[in-house]
Amino acid sequence: MSEQQFYHTTVLLKEAVDGLDVKPDGVYVDATFGGGGHSREILKRLGENGKLIAFDHDADAWRNKPDDERLIPVTENFRYINKFLRLHGYAAVDGVLADLGVSSYQFDTAERGFSIRFDGPLDMRMDKRMENTAANVLMTYKEAELHKLFEQYGEVRNSKQLAKHIVTNRTKATLNSIDSLKAMIAPVMKGNPNRYLAQLFQALRIEVNDEMGALKDFLVQAEKSLKPGGRLSVITFHSLEDRIVKQFMKKGTWEDEVVDVFGRSETKPTMRLVNTKAIEPTEEEVKNNSRARSARLRIAEKLG
Repeated sequence: MSEQQFYHTTVLLKEAVDGLDVKPDGVYVDATFGGGGHSREILKRLGENGKLIAFDHDADAWRNKPDDERLIPVTENFRYINKFLRLHGYAAVDGVLADLGVSSYQFDTAERGFSIRFDGPLDMRMDKRMENTAANVLMTYKEAELHKLFEQYGEVRNSKQLAKHIVTNRTKATLNSIDSLKAMIAPVMKGNPNRYLAQLFQALRIEVNDEMGALKDFLVQAEKSLKPGGRLSVITFHSLEDRIVKQFMKKGTWEDEVVDVFGRSETKPTMRLVNTKAIEPTEEEVKNNSRARSARLRIAEKLG
């Protein structure tokens, strides 16, 4: 098995890259390099004068970097896309792609702390240069803060009870590993344990990496970075992300719409949806890669 196959099975590969409508001499951005699958597919479709700028703040991702002069790697969070495109001399690009999923490599590497399947440190940082970890969140956040993030980011059934239980028990035992967390919360887990833990881990990962804040920053900057007619192709993996992406592509904001005295929207859309409904993976793709099940792809084009 090659390193590329081991590292990550790319979701909605053809559909997401098709959505960019790649021009051979165009300039494109892969905002989430990850396993490199989308980048490789874009490079296949580019001519010798095309360019691809790829972002990933996870240093491990660059083990998969293809040896291609048309590729410019940027080891930074995609929330800073506009700044780094300008630093590399690109004021505007023809297309931007983002795959918001956690890579298979991150899930399958115990010491990264993303997976419920292995013991490991309660880390969950995408970028190891950051200070906040899942352990820090669990040990220092107030009960109300934990309740809110478990409820909003994980849709944990008994989020209030869970937050109270953790705050009560963390003074008696340090939460420094995945197994220690599982043992502590075992008395209050509801329903299917794997599903419960997956929702909790999702909530912690989103908080540690400020994923919602980063996504909002990215969408604004990606839209600004696109040429008129340029395409934005985004794959999401849970409803919270999908709502933000859909709202932004449709209305140019994820906030509540501002309306005038006649009830007309004062927010002018800057993009148009290429597909009115999200594109979902085929049954065959889900069969071959269960992690694709919740993926949704939305594509928008910048208005002139």
